[in-house]
Amino acid sequence: MIYLDNAATSYPKPKSTLQALKKCMRSVIGNPARSSHPAAVYAAEEIYSVREKVADLFSLSEPEKVVFTINATHSLNLAIKAYVTDKCHVIISDCEHNSVIRPINKLKETLGIEYSEYDFSKDPDITVPPLIRNNTVGIVSTIASNVTGIKGNLAKLSSIAKRYNLFLIIDASQAAGHTAIDLSATPCDVLCAPAHKSLFGIQGSGIAIFKSKTRAETIIEGGSGSNSIDSSMPILLPEGYEAGTPPTPAICALGGGIDFIQSVGICNIEEKLTGLISAARDMLSTVDGITLYGGDLGILSFTLRGLSSDKVSSYLDSKGICTRSGLHCAPTTHRKLGTLETGTVRISFSYFTTVKDIYKLYRTVKDIREG
Repeated sequence: MIYLDNAATSYPKPKSTLQALKKCMRSVIGNPARSSHPAAVYAAEEIYSVREKVADLFSLSEPEKVVFTINATHSLNLAIKAYVTDKCHVIISDCEHNSVIRPINKLKETLGIEYSEYDFSKDPDITVPPLIRNNTVGIVSTIASNVTGIKGNLAKLSSIAKRYNLFLIIDASQAAGHTAIDLSATPCDVLCAPAHKSLFGIQGSGIAIFKSKTRAETIIEGGSGSNSIDSSMPILLPEGYEAGTPPTPAICALGGGIDFIQSVGICNIEEKLTGLISAARDMLSTVDGITLYGGDLGILSFTLRGLSSDKVSSYLDSKGICTRSGLHCAPTTHRKLGTLETGTVRISFSYFTTVKDIYKLYRTVKDIREG
């Protein structure tokens, strides 16, 4: 099998991820922060060690600001619904995933908020400020399109948010682990990401990294292992946002994934992905009737003239090549690309992808075109 669907979930996982998961399932058997016996204490210590690893990866000095969730969608819902207020105005990009679009539209229905879209393909210093109104409270934006891989400019978004006193919520689902993100140099109010994509964790865990030490509004309430007499969630992070038993095995696996990233070097990972994308573009661009979209951070989409993306992807599946077809939960991106009706075939690489894999993809796409 040639796996080219890493933007959905990464595969294979590095040995460090599997070893961390195995160690957790064999040793970390307690419920963290719920009991004082050794198994529970050990679980809590392991989870805190992963908080430290996440903080270090993103150049954050306070691990307590790292909140564990169940996925990036949970993280984004938590962040958006914690910061967005009644009848306010929010700015988002025109390349958002439904994990942003749907919560924002839900708040439009329930709180009467309004939102505007800035052009993700252009300089945010030019496109964002003209959208700011008297009641604008923040910016919610991806920093890498999940359809094309094209990167936004986090440094400029961070600067704009500071200049206009706006909150900034970042979706780093396709960037975390594939490119360096320094939250000490380019701060945002919340950075959201899943564990199971380019951080090489497993499904069932995500992160929301907050700038503030204290929580705002909550979307889930419950046991936190502390202040049990209080009927409200704790004010301080991370407990203020971590209601209920955490996904300890998935968190431990995330720690193993980060160990791998740190051992290889994130700059080396990005450099390899750049080379893979270059090779893919060079090969695929020679196929008659192909249109390529984007190509960055290991993500490239394409269409073949006269063929549906579903049909192309299905044929690739039959040859053992895993891709994804359709709209990729990002309808505004496809509207912008002009592929809302057809969708695209998305190929997405990881550090473990090889040029040989790409050549097999190229030969198979060429066979489709010729046959």
